[in-house]
Amino acid sequence: MISFTLWDMTRHLLVGAGWTIVLSVIAFVFGGAMGLAVLCVRISANPRLQRFGMAYIEFFQDTPLLMQFFLIFFGLALFGVDISPLFAAMLGLTLFTSAYLAEIWRGCVESLPKGQWEASACLAMSRWEQLRHVILPQALRIAVPPTVGFSVQVVKGTAVASIIGFVEITKTGTMIANATFRPLTVYALVALGYFLMCYPLSVAARRVERRLHAAGRR
Repeated sequence: MISFTLWDMTRHLLVGAGWTIVLSVIAFVFGGAMGLAVLCVRISANPRLQRFGMAYIEFFQDTPLLMQFFLIFFGLALFGVDISPLFAAMLGLTLFTSAYLAEIWRGCVESLPKGQWEASACLAMSRWEQLRHVILPQALRIAVPPTVGFSVQVVKGTAVASIIGFVEITKTGTMIANATFRPLTVYALVALGYFLMCYPLSVAARRVERRLHAAGRR
């Protein structure tokens, strides 16, 4: 058994938490960009593109994130593609995030009155112009609270990356617990770390939602 003081545990867990935040930010930024592209495909006027977008979303929503990580990390290795746990975690969480954000945003777009589409069509706008100038600016106001709220799920989803060897806060906690035989103390600190990362996002989501509702009543 290796001797770790409480400060030693906290110091190592802070490093792991830093990687958790890095992975979360990367997944959310790139997942958001991909999610916007998937959204455009999903609400396209082309039925084939719609079906492709639907299949993409359904696959990543209806399969466990753990299985997706396994398919990326071990599946690509079968074809001679050697990737690091970091890259596999980034790719897996980005794809997962893009599917959920695309579906969240689709619901926001479809919640708008159809008259918005019809009015913009009467102005001889193309579908892209309708989205850019009329639909998306209105949908953005509705989408902010659930998007910020989903960021909490992204942070917690990084824990799954520990299975493929990516050393974030959960993996760091597991290694410390195995070395010190003090799992209760270690995982209590890990849980506290996740709380400190996720709680501000939850508060921000609630505040944004209240402000938007208040602005909507004016």
